Amino acid sequence: MKKIAIITGGGSGIGLAMAEKFVTASIHTIIVGRDKQKLFEAAQSLGSYCEIMVCDLTDLSVIPELVDDIFRKHGRIDILVNNAGINLKKEFTEVSDAEFQQILLTNVTAAFSLSREVVKAMLTNNKPGCIINISSMASQYGLPKVIAYTASKAAIEGMTRAMAVELSPQGIRVNCIAPGFIATNMSAKALNNDPERKQKVMSRTPMGYLGNPADIGDAALFLTSDAAQYITGVVLPVDGGNSIGF
Repeated sequence: MKKIAIITGGGSGIGLAMAEKFVTASIHTIIVGRDKQKLFEAAQSLGSYCEIMVCDLTDLSVIPELVDDIFRKHGRIDILVNNAGINLKKEFTEVSDAEFQQILLTNVTAAFSLSREVVKAMLTNNKPGCIINISSMASQYGLPKVIAYTASKAAIEGMTRAMAVELSPQGIRVNCIAPGFIATNMSAKALNNDPERKQKVMSRTPMGYLGNPADIGDAALFLTSDAAQYITGVVLPVDGGNSIGF
């Protein structure tokens, strides 16, 4: 029986790259996001193993219904990838309370809420499951002007370890991927507009180049596979050595 996966923010960038790897491995992949057009275009490229669900995960009240719909339709949920997230680049003193809370809502609370509902479904089915959270270099070392994002990703890594300890005895492995600087439209725009930051990124990445979204996709596919059946609670940097670079 084919596995059922949910990837949030699966319509573009790293989320789409993970979805591409999953469908190639014959995993039925449900990509969730707010932008219907973006999801539709992604699904066109991904083929019959892909399904889309339009949902604003910051509206926490709709999450239980979303998971119920998926579980009723497919009878199981095997994999959840909490990839959806937003960033805010601003001087520390200019970040408002509302902006800080919005980042935490999107990047942490929504991921927790969705994980909780998916875990309930996994436990109902009494089958092993796998959850992957997505972190960032912002939680590996200090980055300026992204205080809210940094706080959210540090929380994600702590949640990964706590979830792994509590859920692994029940057959649900929980791991985290910390992407380095990956060549996506969003990162390209950010780095090209800030030559000093780009130079800093490249100088501390031992492999000397930006990663590809597919590199994250490969890591996610590995962590969800039987080849990783004894791996839980890890934060895996996929970063060309950036997190340990000098």
